Amino acid sequence: MSFTIYPAIDLRNGQVVRLKQGDPNQQTTYATRPSDAAQRWHAAGAEWIHVINLDGSFGDGAGAAANRIAIAQICKLGLCKVQTGGGMRSLDDIAAAMDAGATRVVIGTAAVENPALVEQAIQRYGAEAIVVGLDSKDGMVVTRGWQTGSGILASDLGLQMKDMGAIHALYTEVGRDGLLKGAAAEMTGALAQLTGLSVIASGGVGSLADIEELRLYHRFGVNGVVVGKALYEGRVDLAEAIRAVGQP
Repeated sequence: MSFTIYPAIDLRNGQVVRLKQGDPNQQTTYATRPSDAAQRWHAAGAEWIHVINLDGSFGDGAGAAANRIAIAQICKLGLCKVQTGGGMRSLDDIAAAMDAGATRVVIGTAAVENPALVEQAIQRYGAEAIVVGLDSKDGMVVTRGWQTGSGILASDLGLQMKDMGAIHALYTEVGRDGLLKGAAAEMTGALAQLTGLSVIASGGVGSLADIEELRLYHRFGVNGVVVGKALYEGRVDLAEAIRAVGQP
């Protein structure tokens, strides 16, 4: 399995934004047309893009509806495979994303609050189409847009999900997200090795060196990284990073 870089498109009220450590009060807006961002990352060589409905994570509403329209428009472009999440709390939510053209769906909060949903989604769409979101603070899973603690270790949830048939996980160390100070490479590698899941890292990437460090854990099952703010701030050149990790 190759090591994949997933440029992030985080959506709030239909616009491309980044939040600092998941805090909705610390927002930077980067683009008003999400499809433009998708085209930019495709032109740089991205095979996948990672699109998150932040309003869906915090709770449904007008913003979440606008984001769903934007996600459908990105999928309709047909430029990259789309991995999407945010507010996936039911089979209907997952079905809507898949029907819109998503290739993979990330299930985060529901994996804690309704684990059977993961199993049902895998049965319906196959394990390749489902990613378990292990959003964590110091290794402990947080839910509801990173606002609520669960008291569950990310590794324990990962093992539970693997028993249900999951093969992919997204591990975000929330305390690093948006800070550009480096990813939790060692923790991500340990999680992949312990659970046997194919893990995508997220949170904290600020340079090409951070991506290359994560790439060192590829043999343990770290098979990709989500990069957001570092791309929008010009800290990482996507085309250069793709060449550096040898992504096809």
